[in-house]
Amino acid sequence: MTRPKALHVVYANWCPHCVPTTVEPMKKMASELGVPCNLYDIDTDRVQRADELVRSYGDWSADYVIPQVFVELEDGSFRHILTGYSEGVQYTRRAVENIFKSDFYRELKKDAGK
Repeated sequence: MTRPKALHVVYANWCPHCVPTTVEPMKKMASELGVPCNLYDIDTDRVQRADELVRSYGDWSADYVIPQVFVELEDGSFRHILTGYSEGVQYTRRAVENIFKSDFYRELKKDAGK
């Protein structure tokens, strides 16, 4: 795998799956990896970039589910690592927790030299 370059989080402030359930842990992850955490609130002028990310790399539909999280790697590729679960906040929370326990995250940390 290539070193991580940034995390990208597509979210909305009003969404309980997003704030604090996903945004805060992703800020922590970015800090642990030593990369920026780029936030794209769909209710601001950043919605166009959010739409581009989701359309190109995520779970796209005209009314896509948030949050969605992406890891940008130094080779220019993106990995989609999370889409929130409409079934309930507890499912999104568990998915976020599982990212931190995953082999993928361990590899990211290793490749980041952390």
